[in-house]
Amino acid sequence: QVQLVESGGGLVQAGGSLRLSCAASGLTFSTYSMGWFRQAPGKQREFVAGITGNGGSTVYADSVKGRFTISRDNAKNTMYLQMNNLKPEDTAVYYCAATNHKVIVRLTTSYNYWGQGTQVTVSS
Repeated sequence: QVQLVESGGGLVQAGGSLRLSCAASGLTFSTYSMGWFRQAPGKQREFVAGITGNGGSTVYADSVKGRFTISRDNAKNTMYLQMNNLKPEDTAVYYCAATNHKVIVRLTTSYNYWGQGTQVTVSS
């Protein structure tokens, strides 16, 4: 049974930082590309960042480029999202997801497994 469990969300002031973690189990973690998505109230779930199985390639949404960093530790079956210089518009539920595609994909329908999400709230 595959499980993805996010943690690290919370309330932070604008300009602050948070680091999200996604702990995976029940799958051969290094063979899956991974992604971070977010969904704000009343909006569609959107791609934030993605990383290939070996961590050698990353992709970011334009809205977070230069502020967020995605990484993974395959020895720990864990993926991370370091979020710096947070803005109120970053407020959302953040989800991690795994796909058996070997490349990074932005479409939610391309992902096989999802976590339950963690709330990030940025106050102005």
